[in-house]
Amino acid sequence: MSIDLKSMPKLGFGLMRLPEKDGVIDHEHVCRMVDSYMKSGLNYFDTAYIYHGGKSEVAIREALVKRYPRESFMVATKLPAWEMKKQEDVERIFNEQLERMGVDYFDFYLLHSIEEGSNYELHEKYNSFEWCMKRKAEGKIKHFGFSFHGSPELLVEILDKHPEVEFVQIQLNYLDRSNPVVRSQSLYEILFKRKIPIIVMEPVRGGMLANMAPEIEAKFKARQPNKSVASWALRFVASLPGIMTILSGMSNDEQMKDNISTFTNFEPLAADEFDLVDEVTKDLLSMPQIGCTGCKYCCDGCPQKISIPDIFRTINTLRRYPDDWRSKMFYSGLIQRSGKASDCIACGQCEGVCPQHLPIIKYMKEAAEILDKPKESAS
Repeated sequence: MSIDLKSMPKLGFGLMRLPEKDGVIDHEHVCRMVDSYMKSGLNYFDTAYIYHGGKSEVAIREALVKRYPRESFMVATKLPAWEMKKQEDVERIFNEQLERMGVDYFDFYLLHSIEEGSNYELHEKYNSFEWCMKRKAEGKIKHFGFSFHGSPELLVEILDKHPEVEFVQIQLNYLDRSNPVVRSQSLYEILFKRKIPIIVMEPVRGGMLANMAPEIEAKFKARQPNKSVASWALRFVASLPGIMTILSGMSNDEQMKDNISTFTNFEPLAADEFDLVDEVTKDLLSMPQIGCTGCKYCCDGCPQKISIPDIFRTINTLRRYPDDWRSKMFYSGLIQRSGKASDCIACGQCEGVCPQHLPIIKYMKEAAEILDKPKESAS
């Protein structure tokens, strides 16, 4: 069953960064956001087995599945290779996901975060592609694909080997077009040439393209005073042909409202706006920033319980605003509930799961020098 791109909502609700209260998902807030999203005529919800420590799938059961007719929405979730230790784990995880979400089938089911190394190798070892196609034949999966963080060469290899794949989810935003690690422009061109529908993740680069230095934001505001900076990132991706759905990990009502506004009476980027995006891209690439998207994959297995994305956010802010005392205050509060940068033992667990392939150990050492180095006492 092929996917009708025209019937798919352009804005998908990503459930990786749900609002929390006192360290747990804020159910009432999520319900309110779900209602706003559904009321606007949108209905694609994307989660995964590991999001919010496994609680994201449960949250969508409570906020969506129990409150709306099943045929009124589409849900997508993902099979994580790193949770699979034996063949039986594939079915165990799948059945657990059905139970968590309270559904009988998944509209979209993805092999999670395929890239070079163990993630892809484990999916091949346990025949995940074939297993999912059997579930599709049974009606438990409507559409099958994978999310991808690997190289263009691996993408071609997988697509050649598995023509049954109906869609692919990739990281795509204007900043990562020439990123030598992400190589999103090449991934996009491969999929577009093969006419494979594309789902986009990280269109706003984990919020990086929503919060910029004032002098850069001013360039967007001069061209479109009434549009948010984040809307430019979403409009850029949505203006590209072949894009099926664009995921946004919305965390509050303001983000939801702004994103819905962007896609209501959608305006593609004009030629001069593409030029402006190119100019802003050059500005951003000239600034030294850690390219963390805040996915928090690195946090769950950290033996020191370090909130690595928050530390990187602190460093990025300090690099942009070196005299802003609020960053140091934020860090002081952070380490009351999280490990310090200097607590890192360089075990490498984080680097093994980072979708951005960041040299986290190196960055943590640099962060420790900046944030944890004791001030020299006056002589």
